[in-house]
Amino acid sequence: MAEIRLSEDAKERRKYEDLADLYAIIKATQHLEKAYVRDAITSDEYTDACQRLIAQFKTTEAAIKSDPEFRDTEDFIRKYKMDCPLAQERLLRAGVPATVIYAHSDKDKNNEASLVMEATQWFITAMDVLKLDQRAVDEVQPAISDLVKVLNRCDTITRGFDKSKLQQWLIDLNGMRASQELDDDQVRQLLLDLDTAYANFKASLNSG
Repeated sequence: MAEIRLSEDAKERRKYEDLADLYAIIKATQHLEKAYVRDAITSDEYTDACQRLIAQFKTTEAAIKSDPEFRDTEDFIRKYKMDCPLAQERLLRAGVPATVIYAHSDKDKNNEASLVMEATQWFITAMDVLKLDQRAVDEVQPAISDLVKVLNRCDTITRGFDKSKLQQWLIDLNGMRASQELDDDQVRQLLLDLDTAYANFKASLNSG
């Protein structure tokens, strides 16, 4: 019996493998989001798994961009009739785990003083990155991500502190390519937002 070939060459085979991986990542993210909403997993478990899936998605999504059959990932989702609204929100719009944007309910084992010290460290680190003219997304994003994470854990001791601008910066950075660089206006605005947020953070501690 003659061998049945599903693809004509190695390049086409890789394309189908990448599309299959993309399908699996989207489905896995949908299941993960549902599990988190239902409290079936802890916040830490969710965050670790979600960050891995987002990273894998960004790598695999290139298969869509190089395939003329699909306009974008949403077109891919529609074509294969994937019912995955939670995954679409997480992968295509937010780009970060829900726990990075919203404070989670797990009890934090760190005391208040260490949380404040950690937040202060990440404020200074994030501002230093920009002042040292490090503008690439893969240089700026990690510091902003770690800062937002620790600020979420500080919610009980900084009531009323508004971190929405920093959260939006994180979402924007996650939507950019790693090699992209912030322009002068973006650097200036981010520095201002960090400096303002740092001052408000300290003020919220004094008033708490």
